[in-house]
Amino acid sequence: MLDFTTNTLLAADEDEAASSSVPADDVLLDAYSNAVMAVSDKVGPAVVRVDTRARADGHGRAAPGGVGSGIVISPDGLVLTNNHVVGSAREIRLSNSEGLVTEARVLGVDPDTDLALVRANADGKLPAATLGDSKSLRRGQLVVAIGNPLGFEFTVTAGVVSALGRSIRAVSGRMIEDVIQTDAALNPGNSGGPLVTSRGEVIGINTAVIMGAQNICFAVASNTAQFVLSEIIRHGHVRRAFIGVSAQTVPVPRRHAVAAGIDNRMGAMLTGLEQEGPASRAGLLSGDVVVQLDGQAVSGVDDLIRLLDRDRIDRSVEVEVLRLGRARLFNVKPVARKTK
Repeated sequence: MLDFTTNTLLAADEDEAASSSVPADDVLLDAYSNAVMAVSDKVGPAVVRVDTRARADGHGRAAPGGVGSGIVISPDGLVLTNNHVVGSAREIRLSNSEGLVTEARVLGVDPDTDLALVRANADGKLPAATLGDSKSLRRGQLVVAIGNPLGFEFTVTAGVVSALGRSIRAVSGRMIEDVIQTDAALNPGNSGGPLVTSRGEVIGINTAVIMGAQNICFAVASNTAQFVLSEIIRHGHVRRAFIGVSAQTVPVPRRHAVAAGIDNRMGAMLTGLEQEGPASRAGLLSGDVVVQLDGQAVSGVDDLIRLLDRDRIDRSVEVEVLRLGRARLFNVKPVARKTK
């Protein structure tokens, strides 16, 4: 009897200790709520509603205005938003949760990442948020989205980072790399608003949802936004390398790959070359299949576009192509791509 009682008491003590070490559900929910509220209080004042009025068409008719979101990233009024929110706007008006209403102008846009930089015409300092390091993100990490979905002002939603390193296609046709996937609810009107960590750092600019799907939303990573921001401030646009070709993704016959000593199953076949462009001057021809650029595999048009970044402007690069099944090397000197 003594042994049974002692064992029972010991088991009860162990159960009590175990239960005390596991936070109760209400404690966890309070911590979650407190984190979201803290982010909302810290970053919310820096989020702006973006109202736009489009330029008139060829017949003098003005298209209806739109509504999006933006985030102030410096007290002097620099605002990050989406290119598709302000790219065709004739007039831009910003407003925040503290009642400020001001006009704004576009400093520069980058259709290839769907980002735009706007300056508010406001006097005095504005509440501003901090751009964080998107490389430090982990799947499952808590994130908060703030914006104006469907015109409902300054709405807060929360979720997690569903995946990292996604790629989505911009309206320009170029792939946006290193995109964050989240299940934080986003709707039209959230575009251009911030995706924020529990520390209150902006680690993404919300850009797209997949219509017909649930909880699959995307944000351009803050490190990409930082690059675009610096390029627009310095040059008025984002510089990227240009070699003057059009191309399409095609299969590489296995026998050609073996003969050339490469592993490519796919490549980028040149379908057109700009006269006197860098590729044409280097001797490339329509029908050539690009399989490597500076030693890095090119398995399609997206790889070719990705590798032609600003670091290769005005620098000779080695392009390996298959011509009539045989490998050939060419040295091409990309130039800065002209902006429209």
